[in-house]
Amino acid sequence: MPDVFEVLRKDHEEVKSMLSRLEEGPRASTGATAEQLAERKRAVDEVIVEESKHEAAEQQYFWPAVKRLGTDGLRIAELGLDQEAEADPVLAELDKHQPDDEGFEDRLVAFTAAARAHIQYEEAHAWPLLRAAISADEAEELGAHIARAKKLAPTRPHPHTPPTENAAKTAGPIAGVADRLRDAVTGRGKE
Repeated sequence: MPDVFEVLRKDHEEVKSMLSRLEEGPRASTGATAEQLAERKRAVDEVIVEESKHEAAEQQYFWPAVKRLGTDGLRIAELGLDQEAEADPVLAELDKHQPDDEGFEDRLVAFTAAARAHIQYEEAHAWPLLRAAISADEAEELGAHIARAKKLAPTRPHPHTPPTENAAKTAGPIAGVADRLRDAVTGRGKE
């Protein structure tokens, strides 16, 4: 069974790969066709889905584990949670707009930079602190919790939900069901 670091590393690599594809892809400003713009929107939706699930699972299990590591853990977790909270409204805006809308590309560029900075911060600060404090068995258990939480997590950002463990564990699965219903009705994520 993969441990917490393997689960999160896989997520991080997937998101970085998605962001790289979006950076290279055609844009409305470079003459993209309607089909290319539709594909760009699907790619952005994919990033939004993965980021939403990842952050919800982290808020339920990863950041609370880091917070329990004393003053340094609390400080590192609070900054990480603040970074995630700042990204949620940007993702919510991207979710509402099309690639040829004014400001779409600026929001995507801002999110891409913030996401990369957050991943780097988490891997450089939170992971070493947690790795030094937990056993291999605890790391595997935490990885299993995160993997399970992602299956029920929201597929859209919910910037008004507090990024706390209790809110994530209570509201997250409910929002996840509502998001999946909405996705089924709209066909989002089925392409």
